[in-house]
Amino acid sequence: MKYRWQLAPVLSKKTLEWNGRFCISRLLAQCLLNRGLEHAPDVETFLNPRLKTLSDPFDLPGMTRAVERLLQARERAEPVVLFGDYDVDGVTSTTLLTEALRRLGWNVDWYLPQRFDEGYGLSREGVANCLATKPCSLLLAVDCGSTAVATIDWLQHQGIDVLVLDHHQISDPPPAACSLVNPRANPDPDAIGWELCSVGLAFKLAHALVKRGRDLGWAAGQSFDLRDDLDLVALGTIADVVPLDRENRILVSAGLERLNHSKRPGIVALKEVAGSRGRIGVFDVGYQLGPRLNAAGRLEDASEALQLLMTRDEGEAIEAAGRLDGRNRERQRIEKEITGQVISSIRERFDSENDFVLVEGQALWHIGVVGIVASRVVREFYRPSFVIGGGENGDWKGSGRSIEGFDLGLALRECDDLLVKHGGHAMAAGLTIKPENVSAFRTRLNEIARRVLTPEMLQPSLRLDAAVPLTEVSLETLEELGRLQPIGQGNPAVQLMSRNLRFHSPPRPLGREEKHLKMRVTDGNVDHEAVWWNGNGQAIPGSPFDLAYVPEINEYNGRRSVQLRVLDWQPSDRTNPH
Repeated sequence: MKYRWQLAPVLSKKTLEWNGRFCISRLLAQCLLNRGLEHAPDVETFLNPRLKTLSDPFDLPGMTRAVERLLQARERAEPVVLFGDYDVDGVTSTTLLTEALRRLGWNVDWYLPQRFDEGYGLSREGVANCLATKPCSLLLAVDCGSTAVATIDWLQHQGIDVLVLDHHQISDPPPAACSLVNPRANPDPDAIGWELCSVGLAFKLAHALVKRGRDLGWAAGQSFDLRDDLDLVALGTIADVVPLDRENRILVSAGLERLNHSKRPGIVALKEVAGSRGRIGVFDVGYQLGPRLNAAGRLEDASEALQLLMTRDEGEAIEAAGRLDGRNRERQRIEKEITGQVISSIRERFDSENDFVLVEGQALWHIGVVGIVASRVVREFYRPSFVIGGGENGDWKGSGRSIEGFDLGLALRECDDLLVKHGGHAMAAGLTIKPENVSAFRTRLNEIARRVLTPEMLQPSLRLDAAVPLTEVSLETLEELGRLQPIGQGNPAVQLMSRNLRFHSPPRPLGREEKHLKMRVTDGNVDHEAVWWNGNGQAIPGSPFDLAYVPEINEYNGRRSVQLRVLDWQPSDRTNPH
């Protein structure tokens, strides 16, 4: 068994209440409760996400002051520069605000740092290069800046005001920006906006400016329709893998509708090169569109992705999308090569009893893909992992990915003396380190992890929403469970288990390389097709067995049927999970 099964407790009284109050099945009610929706208003908002229920943007920390300073810049015709980031969240945020501010009457330009020459965030080098070509009196840091204490102090001495719009952890003390629009300035994780990434905050800032513009009687403010920008919000929010709950659920639900009907030449061209011709969902953004936009910043210059999103020329969009597609293929090649090297190196000496955190570094590893490789390592070994590659000036740069229960941001703060700089949050972080400190860094992280992680936490858990008979897994059931869409981080796909199954037809290889398995399973009353991706070569269960799976609707040649995506299995004579 690969996973530690955790079957959600049956909440009969509450499921019965939601069943009657919202006219939904008990299974859907159980799934809602499993996702923390225990209060009727929250259930209503979740099942019916509407833009009109979004909170007032001025409820966000720092928003009022940021709007006041931007209004002052508009009145004075001051040049404003947006200093963004090179990932999809940073690119979509910068695109949205550049377009919105220009349409509302600001004199605005943008700048994206170079990953290899200037590094992550509001670095002194990046800002100096930005100002050399785009002088300004007001700089808006987008998707960065919450820890840039020294750089913001330097900018103030140059007579430049700084606004920070960011969702990452804030340094202690925080930077002395003119305004820090960051939900984490409020320490309560249940506070307004904690789930938002930077493109969600950019939408909020644009909304605040439109509201103030309408109060002031601007013609542009009266005709401005923010819904036109929701395609960008969906792209950035899904690609940044933030929780798709609360306001993100509302924004992404509406944004996917816009994305599917977007007239932006760049998005139309991007969908074409990605082969996304059907309805675009979370999976398509996360695995098709997002990686192509990210490829520009990973390998060369993220400006190409921003220009693709901003262009109104169809021919230019087609050419730019083609270049990004090529960069993505090159990124995949590099990533595959480095992943193989990293996993091979770890396997040679991996000690499951003592290796709580994995740290691998090599000067020749491409820093543009180390974050993706770290994710692959976590998937393979289920340990918090850092992969570090060579950087400029002899320093190395790396990215980390974590598992539930281990906060990378907090851990890096305990390693501050070993690092040149660092930043990030609980599940993902970045750092710069001198190569001679890598070994000490690995030792320190493991010391921290041993205080935090238990052996049980180092086995991935499989959270199961309910145990159901196969007869309950029907097309009608799955259509109702579709009300949980969009699924993603913080709102996972429904995962079920069924007991005492047998093979109706035995597993057979599937796919060109025969890496997968297809079979039919039955409980004696009904049978369903099941697919086990990458299951060929794994142990095949004997009968009877319990099956953990994601129920899905398979559409083929106009026919719709139930399909079970296999997650794990266990012999039916095992003690039932609870």
